[in-house]
Amino acid sequence: MSDVRWGVLGAGWLVNQATGAALHNAAGARFAAAAASDLGRARATGAERAFDAYAAVVEDPAIDAVYICLNNDAHLPWIDACIEAGKHVLCEKPLVMTAGEAEAAFARAEAAGVLLVEAVWTRWHPRMRRIVQLATDGSLGEVTSYLGTFTFDGVTEGNYRLEASRGGGALYDVGIYPLHGLFACLPTVERLAVVDVDRTLGGVDVDLTTKATLGWGSGSRATVIGSFAMPASQRLTLHGTAGQIRVEDDEAWASWRKATDVWVDGHAESFPEVDAYQVMFEDVSAAIRGEGGWVLPPRDSIRVARAVDSLRA
Repeated sequence: MSDVRWGVLGAGWLVNQATGAALHNAAGARFAAAAASDLGRARATGAERAFDAYAAVVEDPAIDAVYICLNNDAHLPWIDACIEAGKHVLCEKPLVMTAGEAEAAFARAEAAGVLLVEAVWTRWHPRMRRIVQLATDGSLGEVTSYLGTFTFDGVTEGNYRLEASRGGGALYDVGIYPLHGLFACLPTVERLAVVDVDRTLGGVDVDLTTKATLGWGSGSRATVIGSFAMPASQRLTLHGTAGQIRVEDDEAWASWRKATDVWVDGHAESFPEVDAYQVMFEDVSAAIRGEGGWVLPPRDSIRVARAVDSLRA
């Protein structure tokens, strides 16, 4: 199969600053089309063709796969439209708003014979892949504690992240990263118990901060914090019965085009500069071609969505 022909829905900050360039640079992929509500913004992505209607990309027979980068509330309708059109889908996190929606969407994709993948880009980062390997291959023994934070101070008024009806909130936007990291390191744990949760509301009925303690097994605990109203922090610490892992650069979830380290039992392992967005597009394209590229498992997206449901409840 030749290069996967990608269409992109949305031409906002993320596409303009990161994912558009990553797709242009990705081996085995073509940035064939982009659509935005404003045709000028779609053209500015540098895609081969530009449209001012999302449906034009979804219905285009020359498109093999669609990357959805829209407000969170728009994910599910366009996922469904893509599946119905027979397109493979890579959709920004959070994939959808509830676990029930996630389960149903993956079932529809499977029935249609197309790939549906949640674009949690840090899961493709070589450092994160190494952390998950160490946590799951017995190197750390049994995982007993976890700390994951993704916080920053300030979201611009009018941004969809401050509106519940548009899928806003810190848990959906940034808290989901440490949750994905946690479940990746606990492959045999289906559900986590909510030990404690503290949510600070603001905006239009959204959580500006969610702090949660989650439990599994016999006394094992995880602390996960996502916030739009706390000083910037991206921490990751993992303890097991036979070792520990620390990320010390405070960019555990958003290290981009930088060399990185992870500390394993006091010794640093180093990783060269990488664009994990580009790796994501290359791997998903390879998977679409049947060439074995790694993709985020549907089960991980569903387990995280269940945890989000529990914390929001």
